[in-house]
Amino acid sequence: VIEIPATLDSQQLDRGEKIDLEYTDWGPAGADYVGQEDEDIGLTIYTSNFGATIELDQKVYTWTDKVYITIVAPDHNFDSNLVDEIGNTSTDPIKVSTRGNQLSQYKLVESGADTGIFIGEVTLKGFAFDADGDGTNDITGTAAALTTGNGPTEGGLATTDNDGLTVSFEFSEDETVVGSALIRWNIGEVQWLEASYPASGTGVVRIIDADMNLNPEAIDNFAVDAWSDSDAGGIDLTVTETNEATGIFEGTVFFTVSNDSSGHRLRVAEGDTVTAEYEDNTLPEPYTTADELDITATTLIGTIVPPLERAPAANLRTVDAFGNSLNSVSVDQQVQISADLANGQDREQSFAYLVQIQDGDGVTVSLAWITGSLSSGQSFSPALSWIPTQSGSYTATAFVWESVDNPTALSPPVSTTISVQ
Repeated sequence: VIEIPATLDSQQLDRGEKIDLEYTDWGPAGADYVGQEDEDIGLTIYTSNFGATIELDQKVYTWTDKVYITIVAPDHNFDSNLVDEIGNTSTDPIKVSTRGNQLSQYKLVESGADTGIFIGEVTLKGFAFDADGDGTNDITGTAAALTTGNGPTEGGLATTDNDGLTVSFEFSEDETVVGSALIRWNIGEVQWLEASYPASGTGVVRIIDADMNLNPEAIDNFAVDAWSDSDAGGIDLTVTETNEATGIFEGTVFFTVSNDSSGHRLRVAEGDTVTAEYEDNTLPEPYTTADELDITATTLIGTIVPPLERAPAANLRTVDAFGNSLNSVSVDQQVQISADLANGQDREQSFAYLVQIQDGDGVTVSLAWITGSLSSGQSFSPALSWIPTQSGSYTATAFVWESVDNPTALSPPVSTTISVQ
């Protein structure tokens, strides 16, 4: 067994280096005795040169993310019984850099004995900036102060809001492999977890913004605004990260109909719209660091009813002046076109009741409407008059809208046929 040394004549062997082995046979075939003749037998081999690959856990990072680095380099598994290291010498340097800062000779360690897979972490540190808009910088220090560490896990690297990350590894002399990713800010999102809440219930606001994960090894928090129709001044709501490095923040609002707003308690009334607003100060291009964007989401206090079930119309019919149903109508007879409306919501609903009558050719011969409002749970049967001037078959269609000027339907249209003799 021949073990290839790391150095030969004080010279370190490179990957892929040629090695010539030579053996002299002093008793080749055909010789009468040993030493009568000799034969040189040679063999050429090369040191292993599998190269290396670099993998980063993301393609795009935000300014304060943690970067997980994996380098696969089987040739650097020097001792199958030990956990090897790479990157921290001048012969196999690893450099982790952004466009303005770098960590040189950064050490990575083997994931286990005899794996040839080397791992490490670098935490992006951002730059001095007031991310939550409270007037105080959430990140402080110069780029030089933020860029520290030798590996494998304690490294910190200053970044900007629009930056790039590069990891390079010189795995053999004059042979380097590179991995890279982008560093970008994001536009946040605001959500209420439910479309509506009871007046004395609790609501949860969720903010999704990876840029506010300022410390990936801690649970971060910041404040957003929340207000209602009943209290336009509202409250400052603290939202807290759901876990380390999630970039998802939640806060609970306690609704009240009798107490003043205070802390996380917000005064509301039935039918109120409640708004949560997040001021995003970490915006991607084309925004600049001087820009901010107010992002809002709303929820309702009370029961949510599907749009076409807010005041559904039913039982459209033709009746006389006393409300009796008519199967047929005479020319010049005054009749009423009536339907039953019901407000299934827990708040008042304004409406416009329109009736369109068309003849057998589809020509509209009458269009009339009335307006009104229904209190919570109220039922009502509006009616509109019509006097036919000719015999024939007519179709009456009733519409229920929010108003004549706002034709948002509160009910599907309903129709009935009228026979005029």
